[in-house]
Amino acid sequence: MHALPEDHTGVRMRRLRRERHLTQRAVSDLSGIPYSTYTKTEQGVIPATPHVIAAFARAVRVEVATVVGQPYATQLRADELDVLISPVREALDVYDLGADPDIQPRSLAALHGDAEALCAAVRAGEIKQAASRVAGLIEEATTAAHLSGSTEGWLTLASFYRTAYDVAAKLGFADLAQLSLARMDWAAQRGSDAVLGGMFHYLRALTYLREGKYRTGERLVSLGLSALQQADESREREVVTGQIHLGAAVMAGRAHNKDEALTHLGEAERIAGTTGESVQVHWLAFGPTNVKVHRVSVLAELDEYSKAVEVTSDLRIPDDWPKSRTSHHYAEVARAQMWTGKIDESFKSLLIARKTAPQQAKYHPTVRETYAGLEAAYRRLPESFLSYGSWLGAAAHA
Repeated sequence: MHALPEDHTGVRMRRLRRERHLTQRAVSDLSGIPYSTYTKTEQGVIPATPHVIAAFARAVRVEVATVVGQPYATQLRADELDVLISPVREALDVYDLGADPDIQPRSLAALHGDAEALCAAVRAGEIKQAASRVAGLIEEATTAAHLSGSTEGWLTLASFYRTAYDVAAKLGFADLAQLSLARMDWAAQRGSDAVLGGMFHYLRALTYLREGKYRTGERLVSLGLSALQQADESREREVVTGQIHLGAAVMAGRAHNKDEALTHLGEAERIAGTTGESVQVHWLAFGPTNVKVHRVSVLAELDEYSKAVEVTSDLRIPDDWPKSRTSHHYAEVARAQMWTGKIDESFKSLLIARKTAPQQAKYHPTVRETYAGLEAAYRRLPESFLSYGSWLGAAAHA
């Protein structure tokens, strides 16, 4: 008995391949995916890794979101999240219209407090809370920024745009995420903040990482690091610089460029040694813990799953670490454990990912791919496993 409908990523890959009248061998040649790996992925014998998904998407010229089935429309409707997306799009459209005469904005201090609260909500895994509030706050902050014309006003607006990006990215709306980032850059330029400009390039690079477009992502990493050199020396600048190196390490790992990945990790580790834990600096959670967490991710991207599992053995997540990052980490750990045959341990990690940040885990492609792989590995599915599948089920059918 299966817990999920038979519409896993492999099925979608087969459907997309046939729509383009390609053979399995042709896709293997075009993508560089080993033939046996590709055929087993299509059949659902092995789960699709991010590297395979990205290579396939490039080969058949579709978006990664199409391959993994995002956005998960059925589950979004069930969770009443779909109705929150349209207002965000509308709020992003009024950025250059000046002050709205029908809006009487509160003080910039009050708006800044709301911006910080939304960033904290996203890091706590409260995606619905952030999504339900961000559109109205963007409209209010847009008017406030145009009226004040101050650095504080523009940077507060930029923070709300960043939350719109976070919500869109986590729910699988890639186009909305990119638009949110464009607005964030627009506001940051008016606020003349070089550090925020560097962070914009980092976040934009992550969108290309998700799409498997590593060359463009690497160029954006370089732009981000160059932008940061224009900022005054500060702990804030070092934190963002270190985080860019972590993102670049994962990107290089997914591209299977081990030397470059380890170089970026080493630089991030060096910086973290000077900044210490800096969880709330731009809400990036940068520090020694995040370097260790990213080492697990990089090793997994390099298909060195045994090493990734080994690294987790002495990794302790602080109690005050953002729940969204903790949940993401356990999703990565579950993937590595699954590939090393640690089936029960992998499911336990998926349970932790769900318990820590349930709204995020439900829409996380790694959680879904790992679950599908575990389902294929189990001979008899325990009731708790079936329950997990039912929780994911509507999203899997999207």
